[in-house]
Amino acid sequence: MGEIMNDKKDQYILAIETSCDETAVAIIKNGNEVVSNVVASQIESHKRFGGVVPEVASRHHVEQMTHVLEEAFVKSNLEMESIDAIAVTQGPGLVGALLVGVSTAKALAFAHQKPLIGVHHIAGHIYANQLQEPFTFPLLALVVSGGHTELILMRDHYDFEVIGETRDDAAGEAYDKVARTLNLPYPGGPEIDRLAQEGVDRFDFPRAWLEEGSFDFSFSGLKSSVINTVHNAKQKGETVEIADIATSFQSSVTDVLVEKTYRAAEYYGVKEIIVAGGVAANSGLRSALLDRFDSSAIQVKIPPLWLCTDNAAMIGAAGMVAYEKGYRAGWDLNANPGLDIEMYSKN
Repeated sequence: MGEIMNDKKDQYILAIETSCDETAVAIIKNGNEVVSNVVASQIESHKRFGGVVPEVASRHHVEQMTHVLEEAFVKSNLEMESIDAIAVTQGPGLVGALLVGVSTAKALAFAHQKPLIGVHHIAGHIYANQLQEPFTFPLLALVVSGGHTELILMRDHYDFEVIGETRDDAAGEAYDKVARTLNLPYPGGPEIDRLAQEGVDRFDFPRAWLEEGSFDFSFSGLKSSVINTVHNAKQKGETVEIADIATSFQSSVTDVLVEKTYRAAEYYGVKEIIVAGGVAANSGLRSALLDRFDSSAIQVKIPPLWLCTDNAAMIGAAGMVAYEKGYRAGWDLNANPGLDIEMYSKN
């Protein structure tokens, strides 16, 4: 009996991500294989400001884009002729930063007559998980980053329903503000996570559960409580153990994130939990989630650390699914800092 030949052509997506302070370009094969993934970080440039300065970020993107793009092709050993489509983060993010990526993608797509795909940044974070293994629907995505804290229900590919979101500060935003109060270096999230492993959970910081049945989040009260605790101690001339503050703060955040995720997962009967976003790299959150779901039939999938922070590989993974579903952007594609992830489900 003759050998069955699989003559399906490999498909390659060129992906560009510039939503905040990383200039990133990747080439993804068949939606799940990273051929090349290059990231130019701006952390050192923003460190002295204690946060991302939008104008500085935009200028760095302009300076780095050509170099990162060339390096991605060099590492892939591919030419533009092999690329089937170009995916780019359309939003949300810093509008000036997004414009650099969108303009680059449009220019390349026009010059080489390639299909253009606009990708939602959070969809990218979710689909980063599919670079590890396929999704099992229905699933619940816990998205936790500097600008987002959301629970997103997915019954199928590109079917996004936001069932819970922050009403004020995102979890990552609270981490950054607390870190500044504690005089920790930027970025503050990893520093708090490190200190949280050393301290004692002795401060009774608030946990905002909101009204019964709500899957929304609120971290502004927690942030204010931490800041007030630190300031009051200073005014009284008392010494506050920073590690204990970090431990108690992180405990409050993870308790709410994990319990709300568990309740939502049970309520909607999902088969797996996907964790996405920069705060998914937090060791306290990762271990707390795995512990909570240890006796549950629901599987928890957490991406490796390199896929938690902003990168273009995740945009390529999401872009391939969008490409196969027939999503195409026109030459009027523009940066949209307030892009709604549920728009895909409405089309």
